[in-house]
Amino acid sequence: MRIVVKNKYLPVAASATLAVAGIILNYTGAGFFTGPLSLVWFAAAYIIVARGVLTNALREMLRFSFSNEFFLMSVATLGAFAIGEYAEAVAVMLFYEVGELLQENAVNRAKSSIRSLLDMRPLKAVVRRGGKWTETDPRQVKPGELVYVRKGEKIPLDGEMITESATIDTSALTGESTPSVLSRGDAALAGSINLGEPLKIKTTKIYEESSYSRIIRLVEEANKRKAPTERFMRRFARYYTPFVMAMAALIIFVPWVASGSYSFNIWLYRALVFLVIACPCALYVSIPLGYFGGIGAAAKNGILYKGADFIDRLKKLHTLLIDKTGTLTKGVFMVREYKIEGFEESEALQLAAALEGCSTHPAARAIAGFADSGGEITKVVDVEEFPGLGIKGTVNGKDVVAGNEKMMKKFDLNIENEIPSTPYTVIYIAIEGRYAGYFVIADQVKDDSRDSVSALKSLGVRQTVILSGDSQAITSAVARETGIDQAYGDLLPEEKLSIVRKFVDRGKGFVAFAGDGINDAPSISVSDVGIAMGAMGSDLAIENADVVIQTDRPSAIERAVRIARSTSRIVWQNIFLVFAVKLVFLTLGALGIATMWGAVFADMGVALAAIFNAVRIQQMKF
Repeated sequence: MRIVVKNKYLPVAASATLAVAGIILNYTGAGFFTGPLSLVWFAAAYIIVARGVLTNALREMLRFSFSNEFFLMSVATLGAFAIGEYAEAVAVMLFYEVGELLQENAVNRAKSSIRSLLDMRPLKAVVRRGGKWTETDPRQVKPGELVYVRKGEKIPLDGEMITESATIDTSALTGESTPSVLSRGDAALAGSINLGEPLKIKTTKIYEESSYSRIIRLVEEANKRKAPTERFMRRFARYYTPFVMAMAALIIFVPWVASGSYSFNIWLYRALVFLVIACPCALYVSIPLGYFGGIGAAAKNGILYKGADFIDRLKKLHTLLIDKTGTLTKGVFMVREYKIEGFEESEALQLAAALEGCSTHPAARAIAGFADSGGEITKVVDVEEFPGLGIKGTVNGKDVVAGNEKMMKKFDLNIENEIPSTPYTVIYIAIEGRYAGYFVIADQVKDDSRDSVSALKSLGVRQTVILSGDSQAITSAVARETGIDQAYGDLLPEEKLSIVRKFVDRGKGFVAFAGDGINDAPSISVSDVGIAMGAMGSDLAIENADVVIQTDRPSAIERAVRIARSTSRIVWQNIFLVFAVKLVFLTLGALGIATMWGAVFADMGVALAAIFNAVRIQQMKF
């Protein structure tokens, strides 16, 4: 590696040494350093650093392509040699190569986030085979095999927790510094680091389909998709270069026609200065580097853009349509409130917990977890479930019924005066044929949902809308709780898709849809920016999305918008900076005020300023 690095700088160092020595000899008036010797000396210094540029220029010329910086640099420097400005010609190429090396270093800095992902790929897996633990390549492990992960090691493949509990560092995947606590049955994602005691997982995916491999693939592919700004600048360059060449020709020949006294060398020199200043290398490098830096900064924050074009769309986001369950809410039902009447509260809660513990329904699990029987009640018999209604059984000799309003009517229990005013699910309890109380069950809104919606509005997002298959009443209640403008409930997947299309077709601005389920995939695919809440989201949603949020937190959507805006702002700062400086120096060059040395510093200086501005996003906090 060190030899490669030295070779990159060796030609520049050799050329610079020869050039400086030649300039000193010229300056001191050494009598022997004239004519052919001076030409050969500076030609050697020139060839050392100009080989790559000249080769590329020739290759493009054979393709009849002249709209590139290689052609401009070659014409300008060879022209300088033709009129005897040897030192300036070498200086132009020398500073160009120095700029290229600095640009390469800047690109490497921008790639650091992605390289760190590549460097952290799990390289081994300890798998149970033939009654013993065997270390192997993760690519050789199949779904369903048992994998052992020691403390401090990376989880090699996606899997399901077999160990009772574990503390996991998911920062490489999500950007979140707070460790996650997993329990038996939870999903463990490849690339996470085990912070506690050794754990076991049962693999669910092959290596190539794991979360970690997917992140790397998405980030690498993202850099192949160009943003509209970047595509426009490349099209612009095709016209810009011929225009610059034409202007240089006019600088040479117009004075010849218009003036009585004319010196070809003077006006050729001005034209060559004009060409050096006009070289568009600063734009060629700083614009893609700006987008690349934004994609890298997003990856560091657990956000994956699938292309630079989605950065430009997200910065202008007008409307955010968002799924409710699993996106704004946790997707986990919990008891929001409860009321016990006519029975001792502890006894009623224990009876309810024991009966609901016999059901797998989410509402039943919420009550069983909330009203824990504490192990005192051990006998539950004659259990019968009624789909869509509830459950009944005998708990320690007492008949217990739990279910919705229809369930109560089925067993002739009058609860008209007991119905709470709430849009959420209500489960009633009856003990020994008497009404005993109710539980209000609701999905929990994520902690950062309301703040995220507020932040998005402050960023200029004009409209926020919930689309959900849940009831209209519950959807509206979540909208009020989170500060979202509109709510559409009771939606089938095709109805959700139709609403997304209507918002997109209005043409008022870019529309994003954020969701995590399989049923969200069609809506994600038709929106201007499809956002998948990806840490636990469905593969179909992630494949169809343009932006993947690894943290499953709504606040990451707001962060994605801020990163997009910062990236775009830096790109446009570079565009204005480059054009402003070049316009000033082009004018000075045409008037004969700027020299070739000034042209070199103007061109390379603005290029370096643009590069350093572009990599600035890597140090920003979002």
